[in-house]
Amino acid sequence: MFIKPKKSLGQNFLIDRNVLEQIVDTVEVENKEILEIGPGSGNLTTFILKKNPKKVYTIEKDDELALLLKDKFSNEITIINDDILKISEDKISNEKLTVFGNLPYNISTEILSKWIINIDKKFWFENLVLMFQKEVAERIIAVSNTSKYGRLSILSNWKLNIKKIIDIKPQSFSPRPKIDSTLLLFTPKENFFELKDAKNLEMITRVFFSQRRKMLKKPFNQVFDNAKEISEKFNINLNLRPQNLKPEMYFNLVKEYESLRGQ
Repeated sequence: MFIKPKKSLGQNFLIDRNVLEQIVDTVEVENKEILEIGPGSGNLTTFILKKNPKKVYTIEKDDELALLLKDKFSNEITIINDDILKISEDKISNEKLTVFGNLPYNISTEILSKWIINIDKKFWFENLVLMFQKEVAERIIAVSNTSKYGRLSILSNWKLNIKKIIDIKPQSFSPRPKIDSTLLLFTPKENFFELKDAKNLEMITRVFFSQRRKMLKKPFNQVFDNAKEISEKFNINLNLRPQNLKPEMYFNLVKEYESLRGQ
């Protein structure tokens, strides 16, 4: 049964056996509960099953592909035919999941942001092994004082440790995308800054990075009434630019903002 990939759903099926093996070898799979996002035609699913997982859940939005997966794997996997953005992942299993995802590139950052923001103190996953457009991955793993560093880097660093695994060329997919891809491994941080509301982090980083070429004095004055006092408290030079501040400093600024507002 052949199903043509749908451009509207950002479908590019991974077909390179060497890459598929590298992906499943990134983390321990045996006797683990696995969640695969966007399994497509089931190429990665096949390699996951070879590793003897305890259970495999898949989330596939495409109705035709969900039927294909059911025919192909029968009772070997549990298929959730739904939109990943509408699902509460922490309700899927009582165990921590190991997640694999060749995420649709048009919603990949939205999915990652949703997961990070919704995490409380308890993580519902053990690992995230996720594929992104290379340019997006570079923004996720970027460090301060670099051109790629920005809001996505800070949000990703908030609760997760991130490691680059491999770059993947277009010829590893069908149909071939026009860009390279990158596989990243995310693991939960044992300790992270507890903020009252993730929207405050989003707001502050938006204000600062919407004018990333400007000195810090301007966004500081927009966010804080007592900007000079706050900058002195955290020993911040207001002649620096937004990309010069490390993620931890942004988390401190959010906590200060929340404290001043009585949140």
